Amino acid sequence: MKKKWMRTAAAGLAAAFLVSGCSKSLPSLDRDEESGVSEKNVYDMIYFGEVSTLNYLETDTEVDYALCSNLVDSLVDYDKYGQIVAGLAEDWYSNEDMTEWTFKIRKGVKWVDCEGNEVAELKADDWVAAAQYVNDAAREAGNQYIYDTGGVVKNAQNYYNYTEYMILSDGGKRTVDENGEKIERVPEVKPEDIGVKAADDYTLVYTLDQPCPFFLTCLSYSSYMPVNREFLNKCGDLFGRSKENILYNGAFRLTEFIPQEKRTLVRNETYWDKDNVHIDVINAKFKKDVFEIGPEEFLSGEVDMVPVSINAMEKWMENPESASQVHSMRPDIAYSYFYGFNFKPEFASKYEPDNWAKAVVNEDFRKSIIYSLDKRALAEVYEPYNPDILLQKTITPATFLQTGGKDYTELDPLKKVTSRDSFDKSLAQNCREKARTALEAEGVKFPVKVLLPYNPALINWIDECDLVKKQLEETLGSDYVEVIIERGPDTGFLSAVRRSGNYGLMLCNYGADFADPATYAEPFTAGNTYSFWDKCEDENIKKLYAQYSDLVDKAIKTYDNDDNKKRYDLFAQAEALLIEHAIVAPSRVSNGDGYFADRLSQFDGQFAPYGVARSRYKGMYIHDKSMSMDEFKTTYENWETERLKVMASRNGM
Repeated sequence: MKKKWMRTAAAGLAAAFLVSGCSKSLPSLDRDEESGVSEKNVYDMIYFGEVSTLNYLETDTEVDYALCSNLVDSLVDYDKYGQIVAGLAEDWYSNEDMTEWTFKIRKGVKWVDCEGNEVAELKADDWVAAAQYVNDAAREAGNQYIYDTGGVVKNAQNYYNYTEYMILSDGGKRTVDENGEKIERVPEVKPEDIGVKAADDYTLVYTLDQPCPFFLTCLSYSSYMPVNREFLNKCGDLFGRSKENILYNGAFRLTEFIPQEKRTLVRNETYWDKDNVHIDVINAKFKKDVFEIGPEEFLSGEVDMVPVSINAMEKWMENPESASQVHSMRPDIAYSYFYGFNFKPEFASKYEPDNWAKAVVNEDFRKSIIYSLDKRALAEVYEPYNPDILLQKTITPATFLQTGGKDYTELDPLKKVTSRDSFDKSLAQNCREKARTALEAEGVKFPVKVLLPYNPALINWIDECDLVKKQLEETLGSDYVEVIIERGPDTGFLSAVRRSGNYGLMLCNYGADFADPATYAEPFTAGNTYSFWDKCEDENIKKLYAQYSDLVDKAIKTYDNDDNKKRYDLFAQAEALLIEHAIVAPSRVSNGDGYFADRLSQFDGQFAPYGVARSRYKGMYIHDKSMSMDEFKTTYENWETERLKVMASRNGM
């Protein structure tokens, strides 16, 4: 599975849909007969995270697919509580062991260009073309992995491996690479061998290598979106490079796009479900200093959405009118935040990587750090008004999954983890003494330097690092640990820092791709860059990693139809191992990028804690006002209650 990274506020603002409003009254929809557009139903927003491509078949970046998800639809949709509903597929079924899934494609759906001209009708082959494109290694699609780790589509990975071999071997002509290493021959796999077939124009069949009861939840990811084969071939490498070089079958067309200046989305009048699209035009203006926009612009109606930094909240709260229209955002359980230790440090010698490598393999040393972290205080950096809604004790967020009427985080293997608070100064200091005694005998030098990097482009991360340093050094003593906060690059941060092993301790983030515990198990499997513990030479870490891998492997191969209890229990055992042995320290879920005043309501739109559904403007209304803090809290609590009821009914309870 592809590794996720720290989601930036830019991503949330580029999407600008995870926000809320209150009044249900709508402006009158007096439409211009010629254009079909009502000036009164226009949403004006601002953003500062620009897309890198419109090629939804290649990107795995949220800023990109948040926009593209409004331009192209998926096989399945979601309602506002996360229930799967019909999308471009109006019906579907699977065989008994869930290795073959058949979809009946909605008839009469049109592909149009950016000007709204009809180009072609949607057909089953559009998904076949997408699968062949994404799984061609020459495309270097960042979202290809979900064909292998999600639904495990038959021969998808084999085709990718073959096309990769053909590139490395120059079409089979070379037997060694540029470094003199032997290139292993890979058996030929043709694009038509991939398990995605069009039985006829309106019948699509996916064949999988193994049972997959959660396959439907993979289908709203960008790499499973359709593409017209003829248009794709015509565009070639230009596909997705401009608004003219993609086709549209979604709720909106991109009619104007000037990068780092503005973009305009206009309602697609040929859209198959246009009665559920309540916004005619979305005008988005790029503004790098977005947090400089104050309440005056919002209250005057100049803009319909304003992000509000914590530092600016005092100004907003001074005016009763603006104070009544600013609120936090719904906790985003699609993203899990945790502190990870690096077991294979590659940072500069001045930070003493060898000393860190000796210290970090000691479990008491890791626990002394974890028990010193006051997660509630850390959450207050992002949500000072209601930090408790962000806290989590597991890597998999609560309410993400249920089985047998129980939340996944309430399963027996995780009870020891969830029954206590990991913040305990007394325990931290006890572990400190045991760790110091053992490590001094092994030649570890104190204080141990703890390299703690942050991305300056992400709001408030430096403040959290400052607080972590204070908590660790005050609880454990600056003679035990010396926390070194290092500013990373504001671009290319992941490559320069986490993926390069250029950290000791770091706040990490991982996003779910589908509705199964496997999605949150993946960051700690072989080849991960969240801890590198699979590459550690210490015998105790090797044993723990072997236990974890064995549990995950067993879980992945375990299917028990609708209940999933055996499968989930195995994943829960693996997750408990990570936490109990202090390989990782769960922290919180996302706060949805802070505070906003916004006339849209996230509670109107689609919801799913994975994929692209919650990025869509479909179903949203422009409200007269934005919610207050209290209105938001009440609405969120009611929404969460209803969502949990839906989850319980879906699990037969």
